This record gives sequence, C-alpha cells and structure tokens, in this order.
Amino acid sequence: MPRPPGPLPPGLVAAPFHVRTARDAGVGAERLRGRDLVAPFHAVRAQAGSLHTVADRCHAAAARMRPDQFFSHATVVDLLGLPLPARLRTAAVHVASPRPGRAPRAAGMLGHSVDTTLVEVVRHGELRVVHPVGAWCQLATDLTVRELVVLGDALVRRHDPWATREELEAAVVAFRGRGKRRLVAALELVRPRTDSPPETELRLDILEAGLPEPGVNVAIHDVHGRLIAIGDLVFVEYKVVVEYDGEQHRTDDAQYARDVERLDDLAQEGYRVIRVNKHHRGGRRRAVLTKIRKALLERGWTPGG
Repeated sequence: MPRPPGPLPPGLVAAPFHVRTARDAGVGAERLRGRDLVAPFHAVRAQAGSLHTVADRCHAAAARMRPDQFFSHATVVDLLGLPLPARLRTAAVHVASPRPGRAPRAAGMLGHSVDTTLVEVVRHGELRVVHPVGAWCQLATDLTVRELVVLGDALVRRHDPWATREELEAAVVAFRGRGKRRLVAALELVRPRTDSPPETELRLDILEAGLPEPGVNVAIHDVHGRLIAIGDLVFVEYKVVVEYDGEQHRTDDAQYARDVERLDDLAQEGYRVIRVNKHHRGGRRRAVLTKIRKALLERGWTPGG
C-alpha cells in the first residue's frame, strides 16, 4: 500500500507553484509526482481539484510566465466575466509577450506576440492582463459584428463600466490588425448605459427588423417631473417601452412589487409597455417584434419616414 504523500511547505499549498520554487524549498522529485498534485502546465504544480475557473488556470499559468508576459484575447474577457461565446472558452489560456519577443509556446497556452504601444497592460489582482478594450480589439477576427457589439456594450455598461465609448473609438482608430472593418461596424452599434447582453441582443433584433432605434435605459418622468421608471428600451416619441425581464424580475419579491408599481405609473402616463424574457426566442421573438411594430404604428410611426 503506497504511503500517503508528506506535507508540502505552507507556502506551496494555497496556490499553484513552479517546480523550481518547490525544489528550492527542499521538496523532492518524488513528492512532486504525488497524486494530490496536478501539472496544468510544464513545470507547474497545483493541488488536485483546485483548478475550477479561468482565474484558477491563469494563476497556475502565471507561476511559469516571465514578468513581462500577460494574459490576452478571450482569456481576459472570460476572466473579467464579460460576455464571451461558449466556443471561445477553452482550458488553454491566451498568453502574450511584448514585441519583439516571440509568442510563448507551451502546452495549455495559446501564445501571442503583442505590440504594447497599441494596447494597455493593467493588473487584475495579481495577474497582468491586456485592458479589456484591447482584448475587445484582439477578438475582432474571432467574433461576429453582433458579438463584438454585445461585448462592446458590456464594456460601456451603465453600472461599473470598464471603459467609455470614447475609449473604444480611440482603440478602433489605433487598431492595425485584421478585423478592423468588423470593429468599425460594431462600434457604430455600441451604445453606453446598457444593463445586460440579452438587452443588447433585443436592441439589435429590433434594428434588424427595420424598426427605429430605441433609447437605452431612458429616464421617464410623469407630468409633475417625478421619475417613475428607467425604461430598458424606449421609443420616446411614441411612448412605447420594451422591457427585458431577467431572472430577478421573477424570483425577487421586492423587484416584482416595484415592477407592478412601475407598470401602473407608466400606463397612467400613456406608455405602452411590452415585456420580453428569455423564453422569447425563435417564433416567440418574431411575435414580440411584430407586437412592437404594431404598437409603433398605432402611435404614429411611419416606416421609412
């Protein structure tokens, strides 16, 4: 029966570590092959079962990265919790070296050589990462225009934005890589003050249906000037409000109570409210767009006018 592995030095238990660090601390090669350890990258060890998230994998990768290297591309977007298509979420992490340095080459890493005069490198906790605006630009060839708009909206969102629209514009102007046309097209559709990717998707669906563009998170006041609601998507001229109801609208009693009051207040001021949720897909989404069109027509909108 094999003996259980002996304890590691305290400094090597809480986080992934480089094999060289362990050997300097007196840990032998046999102990580094213990079943309680895994090797997520060459010359790196971590506690078995400890690498659950992209942040965990980044910390493991950082144990073997040079001080001038940093995370980039989809890894940064995923790390920051920004919207990223599932196809771009991989176990491998994107790691970049500043030019003229060569792209890192290692199992589990997707290497890049990046001109750091065109992107800003910042810290996210202990990790060095491309600023999310730079990561947005780096994904120009990996994302569709619509996906770039969803990510761009998330960067300039209403609460805790990562950037301003002006910063996106400056980054697109400075960008020299492939996919610039996509970035330019996406920038035209990015709007600040959004609250969620589904809200952005709904706005894009409205535009693709040939309807006028609604305002995003518009403050609505009653005749006395009292704020009665922040409408998700508002056709101000026609007093039509389209609300995207996330899960909190269903599960949070306080939110539900506020929704009832808001709807009453909006109706009293003559607003037509159309509510949308995650179940409005496919045929249901088309039916909602038809309902929006009908409401706009009834309130004076003229197609092509």
